[in-house]
Amino acid sequence: MNDHPRLTSLAHGGGCGCKLAPSVLRELLAGQPVAQAFPQLLVGTETSDDAAVYQVDENTCVIATTDFFMPMVDDPRAFGRIAATNAISDVYAMGGRPIMALAILGMPIDKLAPEQIREILEGGRDICHQASIPVAGGHSIDAPEPIYGLAVIGLCHPSELRRNADARPGDALILTKGLGVGIYSAAIKKGALDQAGIDEMVASTTTLNKVGTELAKRADVHALTDVTGFGILGHGLEIARGAGLQLHLDQAALPLLSRAAELAEAGFVTGASVRNWAAYGAEVALPEGLADWRRHLLTDPQTSGGLLVAVAPEAADAVLAQIRAAGHPLAAVVGHCAAGEAGISVD
Repeated sequence: MNDHPRLTSLAHGGGCGCKLAPSVLRELLAGQPVAQAFPQLLVGTETSDDAAVYQVDENTCVIATTDFFMPMVDDPRAFGRIAATNAISDVYAMGGRPIMALAILGMPIDKLAPEQIREILEGGRDICHQASIPVAGGHSIDAPEPIYGLAVIGLCHPSELRRNADARPGDALILTKGLGVGIYSAAIKKGALDQAGIDEMVASTTTLNKVGTELAKRADVHALTDVTGFGILGHGLEIARGAGLQLHLDQAALPLLSRAAELAEAGFVTGASVRNWAAYGAEVALPEGLADWRRHLLTDPQTSGGLLVAVAPEAADAVLAQIRAAGHPLAAVVGHCAAGEAGISVD
């Protein structure tokens, strides 16, 4: 394995930091026809939600999503595990139960050994096994940079569908995982993160968001989304815009990976973090004099990040306890929703 190039050296970006900037994506999707001719399409592109949802009968909705990216770690199996966890998360973020996945693979076959590519695929299958779903097929191409991910199909009852646009005024906001994945990946790319830090990041990014399926069974959980490439601010804004609400985040309450603040202050940030702020900073009110590195914690692109949960305030403590018991010890109440012009303020 030591004779082969580092996976991260073959990619110009990594993880969900590869995503197009939010402003670019909105420009590309502008003018796309609304799917009014398909009344059973309950969720399409209108609210920037996590997956498409199609109702097939009174008891069943089909959830469909796809997600793939370039490596953010050098270990092939870890890359496969992270990419698969990230892709499956979109189904959990809609309140669904995944049932099947298809692999998406693009590899520079002249640069990587077959055993490296096999390890990536096996890592993805490991996670699908944890999620109790098969990898039922897929598609592969010869590509200049390594790319891997999944298309995932899930199911839910219509009453358990959770859109990101259904938050309500007064709802408490819970974040289930620590922030800082993009900051860690920037340090990895520069060879500045020790093995303990890499292990911490991999552990977080390979923890399935299965709790989303159970949360959607609760009437007091109103909205779900997963926090990925646009950072906590960007995905919070998707809730704010969709629901027509003002989100208030308590910066001190946001959970972080153990070295995220230290590394951000030392300058380990991604280009995606800068692009994120340029795309949506006008919709965010920050505390006066906030240091740039602290802002980067808010715009940091997460790969396989946590769920952002909007829950009735009287149920927040119970829901937080349920999330922690499901294997998310860093979960915390990080803010609330209020009536007002769509946007975010950070205290």
